[in-house]
Amino acid sequence: MKSYANIVIIGGGVIGTSIAYHLSKMGMRDIILVDKGELTSGATFHSAGLVGQLRSSVTLTKIMMYSIDLYSKLEEETEQYTGWKQVGGLRIASSKERMEELKKASSMAKTFGLPLELISAKEAKKLFPIMNDNGIFGAAFLPTDGHLDPSGITYALAKGARNRGVDIYVNTRVTDIKIKKGLYEIITDKGSIKAEIVVNAAGMWAPEIGKMVGVDIPIIPMAHQYVITKPIEGVLRTFPTMRDPDNLVYFREEVGGLVMGGYEKDPAPWALDGIPKDFSHRLLQPDWDRFEPLINNAIFRVPVIGEAEVIKLVNGPEAFTPDGEFILGEASNLRNFYVAAGFCAHGIAAGGGIGKVMAEWIIEGEPSLDLRKMDIHRFGSHHASKKYTLDRTWEVYHRYYDIHYPFEEMEKGRPLRTSPVYHRLKELRAVFGEKLGWERANWFAPADVEPKEKYGWGKPNWFEIVKEEHKAVREKAGLFDLSSFSKIEIKGYDALKILELLCDNKIDQPVGKVIYTQMLNKKGGIVSDITVSHVAENHFYIVAGTAFGRYDIDWIKKHTPEDSNIKIDDVTSAYGTIGLWGPNAPKIIESITGEDFSLNSFPYMSLKKITIGYAPVLALRVSYVGETGWEFHIPAEYTLYLWDLLLDAGKDFGLRPVGYRTIDSLRLEKGYRVLGSDITSEYTPLEAGLDFCVRLDKTDFIGKEAIVSQKKKGIKQKLCLMVLKDDSYLPIGKEAIYYNDKVIGRVTSAGYGYTVEKMIIYL
Repeated sequence: MKSYANIVIIGGGVIGTSIAYHLSKMGMRDIILVDKGELTSGATFHSAGLVGQLRSSVTLTKIMMYSIDLYSKLEEETEQYTGWKQVGGLRIASSKERMEELKKASSMAKTFGLPLELISAKEAKKLFPIMNDNGIFGAAFLPTDGHLDPSGITYALAKGARNRGVDIYVNTRVTDIKIKKGLYEIITDKGSIKAEIVVNAAGMWAPEIGKMVGVDIPIIPMAHQYVITKPIEGVLRTFPTMRDPDNLVYFREEVGGLVMGGYEKDPAPWALDGIPKDFSHRLLQPDWDRFEPLINNAIFRVPVIGEAEVIKLVNGPEAFTPDGEFILGEASNLRNFYVAAGFCAHGIAAGGGIGKVMAEWIIEGEPSLDLRKMDIHRFGSHHASKKYTLDRTWEVYHRYYDIHYPFEEMEKGRPLRTSPVYHRLKELRAVFGEKLGWERANWFAPADVEPKEKYGWGKPNWFEIVKEEHKAVREKAGLFDLSSFSKIEIKGYDALKILELLCDNKIDQPVGKVIYTQMLNKKGGIVSDITVSHVAENHFYIVAGTAFGRYDIDWIKKHTPEDSNIKIDDVTSAYGTIGLWGPNAPKIIESITGEDFSLNSFPYMSLKKITIGYAPVLALRVSYVGETGWEFHIPAEYTLYLWDLLLDAGKDFGLRPVGYRTIDSLRLEKGYRVLGSDITSEYTPLEAGLDFCVRLDKTDFIGKEAIVSQKKKGIKQKLCLMVLKDDSYLPIGKEAIYYNDKVIGRVTSAGYGYTVEKMIIYL
């Protein structure tokens, strides 16, 4: 075995081999792939092999589309059997609500050019004639979907990688990883390999590999079952794959018989105390009792399966994550250690695309797609808790085939992170949402309304309530608990120099200024959207979205030279944050302090250290809602005191507590963007309409060259705002926008503007 490689990939399933294939295809050499068993000996070999393209997110759909394009050509390229059959994919609706979901999916499909058709129950039965069409309200058919042989596709990827010089060592178990002088030493039972880059693609073993270098990877193996039958009369090889999510089951043809599986409501976590050392290319014992509800549902939808002879019940563990998203990217504070794991039963379908984006990430420093929702940095310290990860993962599997309505919230593991005013908000009848473990008030229920969110496709039950909250902010004043905002302190002689390098706006401004800016990647894509407050000499205070703080901290550290004089601290939990906005906001503060808080005295985008009542406050005159006011950042122990003081003082000025649903409505009217939907790493500030933040006259910053080049060539696309004449339709995002029967874009975010009385969309 070689003792050195540029890149070592751990894991020989579809993901590991795909990464090896794409790295070598992009010109990388000196690559080693190791696996503890034979190739496909983990979850890959027992995958059901269905490959569907249209998913709930734009990025994931693009990944799946690339996979299918690759799989359709791979057998010809490598002369290795893949079993790829482009027979189409059929998804049926056994409820009116599911049919509405399919209609929305159809609109999204058009934005990708996918030929998805909405069809009737009779048309669905023609495609899958052994199906019972009772209770079917319609279906969606995508002719470019299909299924494959998981082992075949993996061996084809491996062969393609080998043909370009990748060395693959099987039956080689990694026992430890050490870091010495900037190199990784991967210790195996066959010898050691030194490497510059390590890729952890070990599937459900990824947490075990991560622990060797101190990287937490929140994954729980979940037992997933399906049956394989002997040939059944009437089953044709041309049958499309068929999913009936309302009945929790899926089907595909297999050598004249059927593969039938599903996602039961009582998930079975596995190996919570660790995966047995000898578990390789093995299955779990069949659990017929747990599978029985799925069998009954399957017989209802496809009656002939009730008389079929079963060859085997496959029960194999699959790696699931706490939010149902993949885990990708370079680990925090550990350069050149990449993770690609936690594929939640999507690994085969996504394998091709994941290999591509991971290869881009490793070679170019950035993937071509916005992978923020899959980035390992999205997790907080609470995800190191196995109990929390288990509870959330159980819920993800439990709801796998549920209809996912707008504004849906997770339920397990709550409440966890609460602000100092949490119990006061409960007394005020707040209805909470959750983000990164934080409980956040979405809206406040009046005395005659149940404080509970009701999910559905029509107007939400809080629509009229948020209208009143919105009106209060526009006409009088609103009080917001924003304590979940990510807050970062940066101090040191080199702090300004580093921030100037990272930010597109000019940070070298006087003490007391608040600067709205983005951080960009080398391609000019937006990776961060923040405010930077110049608190004192060599002291800066960054405020970012709740879910983005860890990502921003790591981005800053990644681009900070080791010998820099700089200290970076996450102070999110140390400070509460209260927002006070509305025309009467200055009067409320003045009534408490007796001081002048007009714009002349306290200009927009400035900060002051003040005292409100007894509380020391860092007051930032910024607004995400388009009304005058402040973010008050206060030590956590003063937060409840300040909340009560402001709420009491505001009684005479029409002040009311308001939540995040109102923030969204207000920011839509003002034209403020949301990172992750309206703006992503796939768009530059010029395309996002944020060119006013870009200071090309300042010293060099990351992404400047790409922005200058784009400005010279011209901007081909730009974020636009539209209002709808008809407010009976409520877009939620990802819908297609048509002009003269031609798709010209997709909705990035949408909501109702209660002041303008129009539905607002961005595209």
